[in-house]
Amino acid sequence: MLKNNYFPDSVVRMHILEEMSLPRAWREYKGLTQAQVAEKLGISQPAMAQMERPDANLRKKTLKKLADVLGITFEQLTM
Repeated sequence: MLKNNYFPDSVVRMHILEEMSLPRAWREYKGLTQAQVAEKLGISQPAMAQMERPDANLRKKTLKKLADVLGITFEQLTM
């Protein structure tokens, strides 16, 4: 499990060059589907899709839960 503030090149590339949100970039980097992450969070897949929008304004508590599910730090979702 990745638990430091390291950012893989592919996550940075997806976030900056492809303008992908960090939650989506990390999820795709980890090879997980929206449905898989949503299930672990106890939410629906459409709700997960909304969380991954580039303009989503997620609460700190939500970001912490998402980071735990993805096996990363809170800081890695709030670059």
